[in-house]
Amino acid sequence: MPPASPAARPAVDVTALLERGRTLATPVLRAAVDRLAPPMDTVAAYHFGWIDAQGNPTDGDGGKAVRPALAVLSAEVTGAAPEVGVPGAVAVELVHNFSLLHDDLMDGDEQRRHRDTVWKVHGPAQAILVGDALFALANEVLLELGTVEAGRATRRLTTASRALIDGQAQDISYEHRDRVSVEECLEMEGNKTGALLACASSIGAVLGGADERTADTLERYGYHLGLAFQAVDDLLGIWGDPVSTGKQTWSDLRQRKKSLPVVAALAAGGPASEQLGEMLAADAKSSDFENFSEEEFAARAALIEEAGGREWTAEEARRQHTIAIEALNAVDMPAPVRDRFAALADFVVVRKR
Repeated sequence: MPPASPAARPAVDVTALLERGRTLATPVLRAAVDRLAPPMDTVAAYHFGWIDAQGNPTDGDGGKAVRPALAVLSAEVTGAAPEVGVPGAVAVELVHNFSLLHDDLMDGDEQRRHRDTVWKVHGPAQAILVGDALFALANEVLLELGTVEAGRATRRLTTASRALIDGQAQDISYEHRDRVSVEECLEMEGNKTGALLACASSIGAVLGGADERTADTLERYGYHLGLAFQAVDDLLGIWGDPVSTGKQTWSDLRQRKKSLPVVAALAAGGPASEQLGEMLAADAKSSDFENFSEEEFAARAALIEEAGGREWTAEEARRQHTIAIEALNAVDMPAPVRDRFAALADFVVVRKR
C-alpha cells in the first residue's frame, strides 16, 4: 500500500510532539549533566542553552528536539508509556550533542543556535572534554537501568555512535578532494545523520521490549528520515536564511563542504557543472579563500542551482521521506503512533532551520 500523502493523513500537532519529547527528557538530561565535574558542567549547560556565557540562566534555543521526540514516541509502539523511552531519548541527545561540540571545533563554526559555539567561548580543550564527557554519560544513563532491554539499547547506541564518527571522518576527508560521488556523499550522510536518527526511532521501543525485527524496521524509518533530514540541511547550508538557521550565509560553501547539492551539480554535466568544477578546483588552491566576498559565494551557489544541484537535492529529500513513511507500514503499532511518526517525517522535509 502506498503511503498516504501529508494532506490525507490525520492532523498532528508536531510542535506539541516535539515539546513533549523536550519536556520529558530535559529534567533527566539536566540531572545527567549535573554529574560532570566543574567547569564541564557549566560549559555543557552553556552548550545546551540553559545559561549564558556569564553563567546566568537563559531560555536559549535548545535545538529542534526531533531525536527525543522520536525516542519517546517509539516506546509507544510497544504499548508502553512514553516515559519508558526517556533514558533512550537522553542518551541519544547526549551523543548528538557530543558530536555537535566536536563538529563545531573541527569545522571552525563560530555560531550555533544564534550564539557563539562552546570552543569560541570556553576554548577548544573544553569543547573536546565536554564532548567526551557527554558521550560517556550517554552509556551511563542507559546501563544504570540494569535491564536486558537497556543492554540491547546500549548496543544499538554504540553502533550508531561509531557510524556517526565514521561519517564525520568521511565529511572531513571529502573537503580535501576535488570530486566526491553522489553515492559516497549519501553513504557519509547516512552515517553522520541517518545512524543516530535510526537509533532514536527504535531505542524507546527496545526499552519497551520490542523484538529485533520491530526495532530494525523502526531503524529503517529513522535512517531514511535522517537522509531526508540531511538533504534539507544541505539545502539550508547554502540557501538558508541566517536569521532562521543561526549560521552564516553560504555556510557550507565557506567550509568547502561536498554536500549533496554540490556533489549532484558536479555530477550533472553541462556548462554550469563544468564551470563550477573549475571554480571549486581553483578555490582549493586559493590562498585568499577566507577573504572571498558575498558575491563570490553567491556566484558559486548560482552555478550549483543552474547545474540542477538544488532541485536534485530537494527531490532526494522527498524520495527518502517516502521510503521512511513506507517502512512504517511493516510495523504493527497503534494508528495514532504511526500518524505521529509520519508527521515528524513531514516536519523534517518542510522545516526552515
